[in-house]
Amino acid sequence: MKDTSTSPAGTSTPADRARAAARHELDRLWAAGTDFLGTEYAILGGAMSWVSERHLVSAISNAGGFGVIACGAMSPELLEAEIAATQALTTKPFGVNLITMHPQLEDLVQVCLRAGVGHIVLAGGIPPSSAIRAIREGGARVIAFAPALVLAKRLIRMGVDALVIEGAEAGGHVGPVSLTVLAQEILPHITEVPVFVAGGIARGDAIVGFLEQGAAGAQLGTRFAAAAESIAHPRFKEAFIRANARDALTSVQLDPRFPVIPVRGLVNDGSQRFLTHQAETLRRFQAGELSKDEAQLEIEHFWAGALRRAVIDGDVDTGSVMAGQSVGMVRSVQSVEDIIAELVDQAVEALIRRSDRREH
Repeated sequence: MKDTSTSPAGTSTPADRARAAARHELDRLWAAGTDFLGTEYAILGGAMSWVSERHLVSAISNAGGFGVIACGAMSPELLEAEIAATQALTTKPFGVNLITMHPQLEDLVQVCLRAGVGHIVLAGGIPPSSAIRAIREGGARVIAFAPALVLAKRLIRMGVDALVIEGAEAGGHVGPVSLTVLAQEILPHITEVPVFVAGGIARGDAIVGFLEQGAAGAQLGTRFAAAAESIAHPRFKEAFIRANARDALTSVQLDPRFPVIPVRGLVNDGSQRFLTHQAETLRRFQAGELSKDEAQLEIEHFWAGALRRAVIDGDVDTGSVMAGQSVGMVRSVQSVEDIIAELVDQAVEALIRRSDRREH
């Protein structure tokens, strides 16, 4: 951002001094996050399958944030190529998100370590101790997701270096608890490692609120998914711009015997068809046409390939348009640099307002 600490004439004005003080305070508030990440701003990009690849990741890192590659179902060879391609676009720090259930998790960890990736995010469940140990012995830092205080404490005992607490407001696969509750449950009690907040965040003043509660920084996905550098299809981004917060709902489960993993996305024809598909599958199960396992597979396979159809092909009608509730605050396609600059400016303005209130 442009330095506004002095006026054009070289004399400091009260407004200049207030802004400089607020920016200094912001740097103090998220110092634990920026020191840990090695970045100018403690703003992480959420790892989104098909979206968080070399272009978006490098753009976030180049703008002073911390980009994170979404490995997803990539093979070790594909991940190695993606890391190299990202390193060709940025010299700044970035991380890699690995799914703990990946059958080649150990190989993926080694790919990251050989490539000199400094931060590895383990997602999708409690990470195995062997993976945490291998990452730390390889000289990298481990970030893990903590959906509850008891798990946060357990992960710290297992050796993770930082945590992300993600609320149900987030897009994609989510837990049942909102970020406002998780923050109250976890932030006052975890001081050993940096804790980053995620889920429903779209403004810098909101980030400040969590920093003042003890967070080290924030992770955003939805706003970056609609960024100019995102490879998502124009129709995917247009769907974000048109949407309101109430349009981003979690998938509905019709019968507790056949669990549906909660996924937050924009309601569309695919969402309605999924309900019909579940009802028909239940009818076939009750008629004896399908076993319980077969019926569960029928339900789980409905969305196979649906995220790629939406993100890459632009099928926003039947594809899975994963989005967080912050989608209601996405109003245009902006560059990553502009998004981050806007977040920082909002954070600074919020701190100026706080200072003004204290003085009066």
